[in-house]
Amino acid sequence: MSVERWERRSEVPLLLLALAFLVAYAWPVLDPRIDPTLATFLDYISWTVWAAFAIDFAVRLALARDRGNYAVRHWYDVALIVLPVLRPLRLLRLLAFVRILNRSAVGNLAGRVTTYVIGAAVMAVGLGAVAALDAEQDAPNANITTIGDALWWAATTVTTVGYGDRYPVTTTGRVIAVMLMVVGIALVGAITASIAAWFVSSLEDDKRNAREAQASQEEQ
Repeated sequence: MSVERWERRSEVPLLLLALAFLVAYAWPVLDPRIDPTLATFLDYISWTVWAAFAIDFAVRLALARDRGNYAVRHWYDVALIVLPVLRPLRLLRLLAFVRILNRSAVGNLAGRVTTYVIGAAVMAVGLGAVAALDAEQDAPNANITTIGDALWWAATTVTTVGYGDRYPVTTTGRVIAVMLMVVGIALVGAITASIAAWFVSSLEDDKRNAREAQASQEEQ
């Protein structure tokens, strides 16, 4: 079996596991007064998902022809497996959504970029807010203590506006902020490139139509 075939077969199960992990991770963050028994159950789900993703990566690595190169190209899979104690980094498991996003994106460049930009923006703001709230809400002198604060901060950060009324005070929160800044810059670049590509494509289409019209007139 090839890596591509395994990825196609495991795509939907991994997506469902990623959704289960999102619930298990976000619930205790959004509701700190959650019942301890339920919190323990959700923690078990989180570690079960970690084990499933570890097994999936081990299988893909075993099927790969050049295992070293495959591991380098899928560094984020390595990170989520070897750094499970860093809670916000566990959200890397939700990159399983990218596989679905890649298959659902329309064929032309502008359409694919638009799909990626919308998907990346929604994921960055939503997941960044949850991760930041997890890191910040119990820290001394924290000013990101509610999901509303976290969403506002994530939105202003990913759009590179940065009002400064909300900001992280922990090291983990600042790492998340840097990641969101990088994502925001990348999104701006992707939008600019998409618009430029659309203009170039439109210009080429106009030139081609003009040449075809001129050739048709000369034939007549």
